[in-house]
Amino acid sequence: MLRKGSELLKGDREVLLDLDCGGDAHHTDSYGSLHNGSFIPPRYFSAATAADGTMDGDDPIHVHCNTRNQPAPQPGNYFRDGRTKIDFVLVWEVRSRRKRRGKGKHLATAEEGEAVPTEENSRSERRKAQLAQWREKFVQNLESAGLLMEKEETANEKKTVHFLKLSAPWDVLVCYAEELCVRAPLQTQPNLDFNTSAQVLSRLCIPNVMKESVPNRPLDYYTCAFRKSKMSRFLGCDDHENYFTNTQRHRIVYEILARTVYGKRKRAEVGVDRLVNEGVYTAAFPLHEGPFELPRHEIGPDELNQRQVLYQYWARWLKWFKYQPLDHIREYFGEKIAFYFAWLGFYTAWLLPAAVVGTLVFVSGVMSMGTNTPAKEICNSGATYLMCPLCNTCQAWNMSEICTMAKLGYLFDHPGTVLFSVFMSFWAVTFLEYWKRKMATLAHHWDCMDFHEEEERPRPEFAAMAPSMEPNPVTGVKEPYFPEKTRISRMFTGSMVIIMMLCVVMIFLVTVVMCRGIISIMMFHTGSPVLRTEAGTIANVSSSIVNLGLILLMGRVYTALAEQLTKWEMHRTQTQYDNAFIFKVFIFQFVNFYSSPFYVAFFKGRFVGYPTNYGTLFGMRNEDCGPGGCLIELAEQLFIIMVGKQLINNVQEFVIPKVKAWHQKRTLAKVLGNKSSDEPRRWEEDYQLVECEGLFEEYLEMVLQFGFITIFVAAFPLAPLFALLNNWVEIRLDAHKFVCEYRRPVAERAQNIGVWFNILEALSHLSVIANAFLIAFTSDFLPRLLYQYKFDNDLNGYVNFTLAYAPLNYTAYPMCRYKAYRDNSGNYTLFYWELLAVRLGFIIAFEHAVFFVLRAIDWIVPDVPESLELKIKRERYLAKQALAENQEALLMSRSRGAAPATPGSSSPVNVAG
Repeated sequence: MLRKGSELLKGDREVLLDLDCGGDAHHTDSYGSLHNGSFIPPRYFSAATAADGTMDGDDPIHVHCNTRNQPAPQPGNYFRDGRTKIDFVLVWEVRSRRKRRGKGKHLATAEEGEAVPTEENSRSERRKAQLAQWREKFVQNLESAGLLMEKEETANEKKTVHFLKLSAPWDVLVCYAEELCVRAPLQTQPNLDFNTSAQVLSRLCIPNVMKESVPNRPLDYYTCAFRKSKMSRFLGCDDHENYFTNTQRHRIVYEILARTVYGKRKRAEVGVDRLVNEGVYTAAFPLHEGPFELPRHEIGPDELNQRQVLYQYWARWLKWFKYQPLDHIREYFGEKIAFYFAWLGFYTAWLLPAAVVGTLVFVSGVMSMGTNTPAKEICNSGATYLMCPLCNTCQAWNMSEICTMAKLGYLFDHPGTVLFSVFMSFWAVTFLEYWKRKMATLAHHWDCMDFHEEEERPRPEFAAMAPSMEPNPVTGVKEPYFPEKTRISRMFTGSMVIIMMLCVVMIFLVTVVMCRGIISIMMFHTGSPVLRTEAGTIANVSSSIVNLGLILLMGRVYTALAEQLTKWEMHRTQTQYDNAFIFKVFIFQFVNFYSSPFYVAFFKGRFVGYPTNYGTLFGMRNEDCGPGGCLIELAEQLFIIMVGKQLINNVQEFVIPKVKAWHQKRTLAKVLGNKSSDEPRRWEEDYQLVECEGLFEEYLEMVLQFGFITIFVAAFPLAPLFALLNNWVEIRLDAHKFVCEYRRPVAERAQNIGVWFNILEALSHLSVIANAFLIAFTSDFLPRLLYQYKFDNDLNGYVNFTLAYAPLNYTAYPMCRYKAYRDNSGNYTLFYWELLAVRLGFIIAFEHAVFFVLRAIDWIVPDVPESLELKIKRERYLAKQALAENQEALLMSRSRGAAPATPGSSSPVNVAG
């Protein structure tokens, strides 16, 4: 239905925006017919349909097709005429009605098959009638808005699945393209290579195995905002079929679906999202561009559809070392998803140097283990150092028993790990600075640099639950309203719940600490020399596994709780809702995942006390660091929590979508029955896929990983390597999910990765502070350095210097030793205070140096590259030329009597359409 004229378009807009749409809308038995490939609106043949007499008993939607002279369907996502593109599909299921037998309990049936309600209709039947009424009114308003429709259905004796295919004609696309500020092409420009590594390898004349030619790369254009009045100045304006990309068409149709009313203004019954939430529709989605598998016959690369290109050149595991085709991803999924994969790929590439340096640091520690003088002294000490018991019921032990752990502790606490933590602090801040440049380049390349989200509509849940209606201060249109004071009070109450949940995490942490102490005591009491020596390691590993289980369990529980709290807070727009939800979940997951490593890094062993004056918690002595020091225990915890979480998440991401898709296919297969063996139809295949769950979980996983490799990297130099290996798998897992297992999401525009960038910046700054304290107070780097400066450069006698004698009143094991800088009375020595001053001075110097370099990098490296600024100026100039109205006439009127203006000259006034 091509609607022409301003009056018709104005009427369409009024239907979309008039929430008080009354009951006088036209009621017909169908939305239209396809006769010889053209769509005829129902108001042009209502008399014919009234005389037809064939009606669907379950639903008021009908499409009558003339099978004579029907053109053969073309391959692809088209209506039956083979020419009209399918832009969106609405799906709903209707259970078949059965006659009920019994005394006085039956349903009368009309001659058309429509169930006539009796006095004993149940509440569920009234609900179904309400949903059908909403659906009928919604589709009538969509038809009035100018959308083309065609209906398919699949049925068995129990259920009927209805598919309503929607398409936007040219006039509708043009109208909404101008309103949504769709970017229109002005002039082509060469596709540039934005991969820095490719540019470097090209200059060095080194073959680049990561580069691959991907067919059908989208063209790059200088663009400006679309204007209908300037249509002739845009490239390709004569090709109405292909002028708008499929993602642009999807976005326009979704905009119409989101605005169209189905009820009354008082209840703000607007939009397809709320209809899906209410159960009117079971799904609403755009279609994939055909199958992702290659056909059996041989075809050329240029003949592949967009989905096949993404699968063959991106989502397959064999492409793990290739560059991602970001332009193709953006063309197919939109900017929001493309920015996620761009960031993930950029982050993974930057992990490569960090992983190489971390591995070299670890290898250097392995190779230099034999030069560790303190470890040699411990191994050769024999019975020289009799250590005080580690618990009230334990016995004294010789320090030589921990020889192995002393050697292993050097791997995670040597000068190389200190330098590596400094390197990673600079790496984190530099990575974010260069990502800002990359982000700006991609935003311009994808025509979303000037994108600002239009005034957002209220969320469907907000509209359904808001207690009143108030005028919007921006648009002046009445919309659902929730008092700000009530929202703030609810947010305050929600913050109390968050604090309570954080206290629960602390309780679990104390439980794990006590569990570790109990396991250590049990190992000591076994009497086995091996178990006694490795008691601390066994207790730490076992408690870390228990802690990982509690972390994952609490993460699931709290995510569900945070979702309910955020809904209860009644945020008006989806952006506000998402930001509040992200903040809640991240704060909790930060404490949930990092509380145990923070305890080991900064608190364990600080409150032990000394013989005759030990610190206790619930009657148990406070635990001390193990034989190899706290850093090796921290490394064990980081390995179990970080790597264990990554393995579990990857298994879940691989298995859960397949299980969901199997269940969906099995359910639909029962409805299809024998038809399932026929040629599958695109909308049925896509309906069997899993609904896209968004990017929240993906971003959260990567941001938590970023925290692990930056905040605690001094204790675990191999963390970037494990993160790199995980991300290589993660990219392909996510790509496979989006291409093969998810329904196609609606393409969303975005300028960047949103609030996640602010979280990454906060983590990078926190990592500088954490690494400074980790080196100063947890590592033995500064104590050894001060000892070398004051006493012996080769650290001879360092072990004996770090051990204090038990006080004279300790009679259980007189003259036993314990690790501390104390005298025989238990008081701190002068060396302790000197060391404390050095530690505090190091923290101040380290932080100031790193943050100074950060500011220098921020000043030296501009957020927008100079070459990009030039392109932006060129694009603005072309836009000004294209959008200037009556340019020559304007110049002539302003300079009457002067020489005529030259064609193509720029107007001095920038007219915006």
